[in-house]
Amino acid sequence: MDSESAKKQLCQILFEIGALKFGTFRLTSGKASPYYIDLRMVPSFPDAFHRICDIYVKLIENNVGAENFRLVAGVPTAGIPFGAVIAYNLHRPFIYIRSTQSNHGRKRRVEGVLTPGDKVLLLDDLVTSGKSLIQAASAIRTEGGIVNDAVVLIVREEGGEEKIAKENLTLHYLLKAGEIANMLHEVGVIDDEELKKILRQRTEE
Repeated sequence: MDSESAKKQLCQILFEIGALKFGTFRLTSGKASPYYIDLRMVPSFPDAFHRICDIYVKLIENNVGAENFRLVAGVPTAGIPFGAVIAYNLHRPFIYIRSTQSNHGRKRRVEGVLTPGDKVLLLDDLVTSGKSLIQAASAIRTEGGIVNDAVVLIVREEGGEEKIAKENLTLHYLLKAGEIANMLHEVGVIDDEELKKILRQRTEE
């Protein structure tokens, strides 16, 4: 599957499962948004889940290279179910980052077997502010892991990409929010006003 086919397939899936919503939403970053892309609902649709995991795998193989990392790390919370399946498909160990440090047991933020010097690929669903990926990279680096690359499906084009780059992380993604909006508008899934809302949010500072 080439990049353009993968982009079209992802847009089709978002439409099929109703993952693109309009209204007033408060994002994880705390920012208000007139639209919301809900990839947390994908695992509830087995066929869509399977297709999106295949898209992730191709994106990783083509843009990162499976030889360039030993572990896959799921970023909480949306990145965890995707990361577990993708690690399995790539025959790589899976770890995940807790939202907060555990107050019992080993009291770690990283769950799973992480050895100092291990190269880790971060995996999440999308990027808005970049905060979740930056915090995940910090948690892994604190425990001795090496993080050079992060993979997401979508960037919302609201400044997160630039912040991530400043943390010595290379961000790999399939689609920009503006591309999704234009593709869905071309086929009549969203109207002119909904298109403007996404594009306007994308360019806000």
